[in-house]
Amino acid sequence: MSPFRDAFPLFRKRPNDVYLDNAATTQKPESVLDALRTYYTEHNANVHRGVHALSTLATEEFERSRQVVAEFVNAPKPEEVIWTRGTTEGINLAAWTYASDVLGPDDEVVISELEHHSNIVPWQMVCDRAGARLRAIRVLPNGELDQDHYESLLSPRTRIVAIAHVSNALGTVNPIKEMVAKARDVDAVTIIDGAQAAPHMSIDVRDLDCDFYAFSAHKMYGPTGIGALYARESLMAEASPWQSGGEMIEEVRLERTTYQKMPYRFEAGTPNIAGAIGMRAAIEYMDSLDTEQVYAHEMGLLRDATSGLLQIEGVEIVGEAAEKAPVVSFNIKGSHHSDVGVLMDNQGVAVRTGHHCAMPLMAKLGIPGTVRASFAIYNSSEDIEKLIASVEKAREILTS
Repeated sequence: MSPFRDAFPLFRKRPNDVYLDNAATTQKPESVLDALRTYYTEHNANVHRGVHALSTLATEEFERSRQVVAEFVNAPKPEEVIWTRGTTEGINLAAWTYASDVLGPDDEVVISELEHHSNIVPWQMVCDRAGARLRAIRVLPNGELDQDHYESLLSPRTRIVAIAHVSNALGTVNPIKEMVAKARDVDAVTIIDGAQAAPHMSIDVRDLDCDFYAFSAHKMYGPTGIGALYARESLMAEASPWQSGGEMIEEVRLERTTYQKMPYRFEAGTPNIAGAIGMRAAIEYMDSLDTEQVYAHEMGLLRDATSGLLQIEGVEIVGEAAEKAPVVSFNIKGSHHSDVGVLMDNQGVAVRTGHHCAMPLMAKLGIPGTVRASFAIYNSSEDIEKLIASVEKAREILTS
């Protein structure tokens, strides 16, 4: 049994569940649930706007959470952390504020064939509006990005490079630091989708030298509906607001409105105060763990799952990059991924099936989708054994 499992109440209620859909969302430890409960029962008030003691306390907790998030990604200052609903909103915020201000006709934005839809569609829309061109780095058959092709795409026309740190569909870990350096050589701004990286590795935006980094709390043991965007202040200090209303304003007159400094100019309306506090609790929980132990545990699960799946006749692993996060995608030859997933669920094993919001990637690989098993700290060797057994049983049923 995983040494981390007892911290998660769901498994006390459902002790036999094998939950392997962690790339979609993770379960929440007791400390995160306690933080949410404490906010609502002990210091529930709106932030920034009140002079009373309860509002002051809520504001202190809220802004302390921003500081913790800034430290988590090693941002130079907490003002460079903007609260969002998650990675998707973070990418959209960067696209519709900074990018829409700077992109023009004949400019180019570079993404990759590996991207989640939320790092494709915003760039299609912004490019269409600006008359800019969207270019995509080829993905190799093993699930890695073609770095030679990437270099060939970079030019003085490249204004933005937007890349996932880790592929949600295949688990591929991209060489982000090296890719950012190459983008810097042509003065391109870099925007990183960190949704799948933040739960599994240390994030240092200063070391990466990226300009934006978006991630979500719910994929790293925190609550849903909250995330953060690290945004370099020199790029965003004068960027146009994305949404308008309360909080983001400095002064409103009927003739003219002036805006707050970042991050507040990008945080219109009452924020997700409880979510920010819950995200802080999730980071504090992760910080309490032995990083090397967690890494060894998750990589051991990936290794054993991959090895076990390959021993099953007809199973094909999709994505065999040299460096991967704890995600394994696969298919059973001649069977539809959805049928496999349903039969696994009937045996108490929860996995994700489909295109994983990466339809261009699936089209490139020539498949409609995969079965994806993704692992977290509370998964165990027993879970892997049940995963292998459920796939073997599904194969027997589907091929009999």
